[in-house]
Amino acid sequence: MNLIRVKNLQKHFRVLNRSEGLVGAIKDLFSKDYRIIKAVDNISMEIGEREIVAFVGPNGAGKSTTIKMLTGILEPSGGELLINNLIPFKNRQRYIRDIGVVFGQRTSLWWELPVIESFKILKHIYRINNSCYEQNMGLFNELVDLKRLYPVPVRNLSLGQRMLCDIVAAFLHDPKIIYLDEPTIGLDVSVKSKIRILIQNLNTIKNSTIMLTSHDIADIEKLCKRIILIDKGKIVYDGAIEKFNKIFGSYRTLRLKTDETQLPETQQLTVLLHDELKIMDAVTIEKKEDGWCNCTINQDHIQLLPVLNFFLKRYSVSDISIEDIRLEHVLQKMYEGALP
Repeated sequence: MNLIRVKNLQKHFRVLNRSEGLVGAIKDLFSKDYRIIKAVDNISMEIGEREIVAFVGPNGAGKSTTIKMLTGILEPSGGELLINNLIPFKNRQRYIRDIGVVFGQRTSLWWELPVIESFKILKHIYRINNSCYEQNMGLFNELVDLKRLYPVPVRNLSLGQRMLCDIVAAFLHDPKIIYLDEPTIGLDVSVKSKIRILIQNLNTIKNSTIMLTSHDIADIEKLCKRIILIDKGKIVYDGAIEKFNKIFGSYRTLRLKTDETQLPETQQLTVLLHDELKIMDAVTIEKKEDGWCNCTINQDHIQLLPVLNFFLKRYSVSDISIEDIRLEHVLQKMYEGALP
């Protein structure tokens, strides 16, 4: 059964074309010179029960606007939106009883109160009966040892502790659908791992449908079986994470810190590298102003080590790091036709 059904969803904003200077500002008061920005442009998708779906894209792609429509905060400009047999912006009071929301940069807890008092307030807001509340609190304690944080005021929690508490708060009333917007942003590796395990366990135990937005590819790989990519208000990929990994899992980014004065221009450096290693289009080079040189490498065609040796033999390298391909590069590869 599909809990989330979206068909030809749109959200357009009217934006005034502003003039410069004081005279221009006065003219703008009476101006009718507007342009239309299509933040979400005719997207369709269906998400079923118990799915964990990654909803991702670069900044400005339309993710947040879509999530705000799905949660009932914004009214769509057009299209159809039916979630749990309700229209979010029309049936908002009934709808929010069955959803949980976590925004990575905001908290749903009360800043000055101890953590346990925030949970008690949410218990009354959502009219959770005592049996369900005690059962859920026992589960959360078992999963993440939450009891030790009960007496701590929310303002005194670390970022990782607060995110754990916010996720627990979102699951407290047993919602059918959870929206997680950047739940691991700014966290260290160990806390990220703990939060991923918590989300995975709660999804299994509570049978919740989870929609996750994240720029962290590791979040997507660990939690999701399906990924929806959005860019410029349109869905550009909707499919299995296995296919996503198969296509892009071979890509890595080699980052090298060098003396900028030693490196030639990007085009010349690319030609030198390709001539030396006898490769074409397997390595993309991008130079940064801070002295870092980023090389995106397709390891299906060439291994990382020869590329690293090329730089070490010719240039003074002071630092090296290896990263998974970034989402922006994934989208670039899709536009270039790498996606079958």
